Parts: sequence; structure tokens; C-alpha cells
Amino acid sequence: MAGNSLARLIPSKRGKMGLYLILIGVQGAGKGEQARILSSEYGIPHVSTGDLFRAMKTRADPLAQQLQATMAAGKLIDDVTTNEVVRERLSQPDAAGGAILDGYPRTPAQAEWLAAFLAERGERLRAVILFELDLFTAFKRAFGRVSMPDDTKSYNIYYNSEGLNWTFEDHPEQAYPPRLVASVNGVALKRRPDDANAHAIIKRIDSFLEQTAPLIAHYQQHGLVHVVDAAQSIADVSASLRQIIGVQA
Repeated sequence: MAGNSLARLIPSKRGKMGLYLILIGVQGAGKGEQARILSSEYGIPHVSTGDLFRAMKTRADPLAQQLQATMAAGKLIDDVTTNEVVRERLSQPDAAGGAILDGYPRTPAQAEWLAAFLAERGERLRAVILFELDLFTAFKRAFGRVSMPDDTKSYNIYYNSEGLNWTFEDHPEQAYPPRLVASVNGVALKRRPDDANAHAIIKRIDSFLEQTAPLIAHYQQHGLVHVVDAAQSIADVSASLRQIIGVQA
């Protein structure tokens, strides 16, 4: 990377800096849960590009229409459009003190844009946190998770099944593979649509490995990557994150 790009990562001298973090991890690594905890503890928003793109479906402004047309055509959303969506979100008042970025950046080019954007605001990334989890565990965490209809509580048939009634149910005419059916105290639980298909989960794992390797290498060059053992308990992962953030403060 050129010298001026490296300078974007140098702390600003102007006042107290915001807490800008990037969370990277394979599905099932627990990024979403930890992002919610961090957001509550530090008072900064959890910014997920997946959520931002879904929200665009309900808007009618030019940026939203451009993104809707791209998705309707089955095309990947390009870096320029993605960056503009992130710019809009990070420019909102609640992100003035920092943000927890999840699902962005996905490419070194997006990472460069983000560094420049933050530098314009006298800010920089504090840390890029890699949630390290073996892929077999990642698969089981995704495939086995179920939740209450209102998302107030989640379970996993492999790790957190106390009080859970579950089975794999065959279709009487073999119209589809056995599906996971679960309930708690008679309440039917739900699954994320993209978790119900084992092949889809494996494809997401493959995409993660392919897309994030260059990004991790990019940030490793600048000493920003901090690895957290995502196989720990939620409380232990949270403690590890607090320690990383405390050192960077």
C-alpha cells in the first residue's frame, strides 16, 4: 500500500476519537450476539450491510432505486454503491462516536475507501476483530440453531438444547429431505431460511473463506487484526473483546 494510504491509519490528534470496529467471522461465530453486546455497552450502532441493503427495499430515493435494480437483476452490488450506502449510514448522528461494522468491508478496495472516509472525519479504525472458529463447529452452530417466534431466545440442538423438543421429520412422500422441527413448551420454534439448507450453509462458508482471506491479509499488514477464540462462551468472548478495545483506547 502506498504511503498516503498508511497515513490514513495513523490516529488523529484532534480530540477523543470514535470507536470504529470491524467484526469478521464465519457464520455461527457469534458476531451478531457480540455486536449487540458491544453496541449496548459502548453506545455505538451495529452497522450490518445486510440489514442496510434490506432496508433499501422500502425506500424510493435514487440510491435505493439503484440498489433495488441491481438486486432485481441478480447482480452483485458493486463497491461504489456499497460504499455510498455505508457513507450514508456512518454519516448519521448515532455513528458520530463510532460503529461496529459487520459484513463490511468485503474487499481491500472497500477497506481503502473506508480508511479514506474515516480519515476525512479525523477518525480511524481501532481494531479488526477476527472471530476464529473451526468450520465443523461453525456448520453445527448454523445448522442446529432455532429460535422463538419473536426472536427473544435462541437454542441449538447440538449445544443448547435444554428444554428443547426436536426431531428430523421425513416428508411422507419424500418430497424434501428430513427437516428439523423443534418446540419448547408446545411453542413451535423457527429457523433462519438460509440455515435450513446444509448445502447453502457450506456455500456461505466457502464464500467467507474466499472473500475474507485477502481482506484479513490487508489489515494484518497494518497490525489491526486481533484474533478471538469464538469457541469460548459468550461471556468469555465478550471479555476478550473488552480487553482488545481497552488496549486500543
